[in-house]
Order: sequence, then C-alpha cells, then structure tokens
Amino acid sequence: MSKCRWACECGDVAQAGKRLEARANFNRKRILGRAGVSRYECGHTMTPTLLMNTHRFFPAVLISFTLAFAGTANGVRAADVGVGAKPPAKAERLLDGSRQLLEEKWTYWQGPGFKSTLPVKWPLVDDPVDGGKVLMTDDPAAAGGRYGAADLVTKKAYRDFRLHIEFLIMKPGGNSGVYLQNRYEIQVLDGDKTSHGMGAVINETESPYHAYRGVGKWNAYDIVFRAARFQGGERVENAMLTMYFNGIKVHTNQTIRQVWGGANSGLDGGNDGGKGITDTPGGLKLQCEGHDVRYRNAWIQELELKEPQTDF
Repeated sequence: MSKCRWACECGDVAQAGKRLEARANFNRKRILGRAGVSRYECGHTMTPTLLMNTHRFFPAVLISFTLAFAGTANGVRAADVGVGAKPPAKAERLLDGSRQLLEEKWTYWQGPGFKSTLPVKWPLVDDPVDGGKVLMTDDPAAAGGRYGAADLVTKKAYRDFRLHIEFLIMKPGGNSGVYLQNRYEIQVLDGDKTSHGMGAVINETESPYHAYRGVGKWNAYDIVFRAARFQGGERVENAMLTMYFNGIKVHTNQTIRQVWGGANSGLDGGNDGGKGITDTPGGLKLQCEGHDVRYRNAWIQELELKEPQTDF
C-alpha cells in the first residue's frame, strides 16, 4: 500500500480554513477503492491524476466527486450501511413506524403452518432506545414458538435488491429471522454462535457473532442479494449475497444452496427437501416465533445484477 503524500499536510488544510468536504469522509479504519483509484494508509482516496499536483490547489468539488464514487459497486455505496442508514432516492420504504405503511406494504404469509388472521396483529410499540414507534413480532397465533404461524411478508415480490433493516432483541434468547425472497433466512437469534445463529446465512455460513451489539441495542443488516438464475427451467446459478452486519462486512459473494427448515419456512421449502428452488420472485419476510424482537428503518432498492457479483 502506498504511503500517503498528505500524511503531514492534512492539518495545514484545516488550519488554512479550507474545509473541504473530503475531510468529513477521512476514515482511518475503512479503505475504499475501486478501479482507477489509489488507496492510502490515512484513509484519503484520490485518483492518480489528482496526485500530480499539491493538495493546496485541488478544487473541493473534484475531491468530493472522487470520494463520492470511490466506494461504489453495483450502484451501491459501501459507506451507506449500519444503524441509521438513510435510503437512497430510488429505494422503497418498508417500515417507518406507521400503521399506514405497515398495512400498505405487508401481509401474512399464508403457508402450511399459518394460524393467524387478517388484519395484521403485530403491534407498533415504543422504541426503547430512540423513541418513536417500531414494529414488534408479537402475534398470539405464534405463542410458544409456533413456526410459520404468523410471519409477515411484503406484498411485493423481488428478485435482485439492496436491503437495509434494523432489529432489536429485548430479552436473552430472542428469536426471529429475515427471509430474502421468502426463502433464504438470515438468522436473528440471540446467544447462538453456530451456523444456525445470529447473522448466519442459515446452515450455509457460521455466525458472525462478533458483529452483534447485544440485547437491548439496535443492529442493522445491509444486504445486496442476487436471485438464482435459470435456463430452460433448470437452476444454473445459486442465489448470492453480500452482507454487512452493523457496518462490518461479514459475508461476501456468499452463495445459497437451498431453503432450510421445511415447508413452513417459506417458498420452495417443501420442494425436494428445500433443494427444489423455482424461478419465482418472493417477498421479504419477517419471522414471528413468540419472542419480543423489534424492527424499524427497513427499505429496499430493486437492482438488476447481470453478473454473479454482489460485493459492495
């Protein structure tokens, strides 16, 4: 890695009163970089052409432009992850704390284990950390951990997408799950560090438990997902995802082989033991298993990923 020519000069910029927008983005812990962009130990990210001149004469607009595009892939900025991440202009909000949006965007998944009834019984409750209203996974039909009895799914189905969702577990052992395409579960389970545990692509990866903030704190999943691909009715490419957990990249271009958990788990769960994936888009699903898990700030942006590449 190259040594930064700015290492002893950054302070001069601030002292001179030239408060460039780039200063706000200097991050010693994150190294951004894509094709044509140089990376430096101090966190500055500059194109080689900009290095030809001293920084004292760099227009702020050029620096801002370079930094704005240095951390992008698949049209997604790696910087826009973690708790509190704001949706891009083209994203669709799925949860905002209002009953109106909940009823507009969500319904029950009426799979073989469905026991509840419409309208949706999940309540909007107080956010115990930041105030406002958030969605709670509390439905009488799922009391005692009845699997698949009262899960919520978006009314709209998706193929490739960028997802952001935040969750908070109120008590030790709290359990829920985020299902991509109503098939592939990203586990939400306090205390479990196995391949069935917190943040795992269930039964496909180990749990990245180190990224979990713990009970009573908000956590965030940021995911780029690419659906399985088919030719002549046959699956030729597995589903794939890249995921950040609380701003830490924990899964990169992770392929997903099957649906786990049987017919009650989601679409295709009962097809050939979960291996019979079909070319049918599915909604985002949130699991209800009788635990107090809360969700907020969920949004999704549809993508069209032609290549098997989800890294961002």
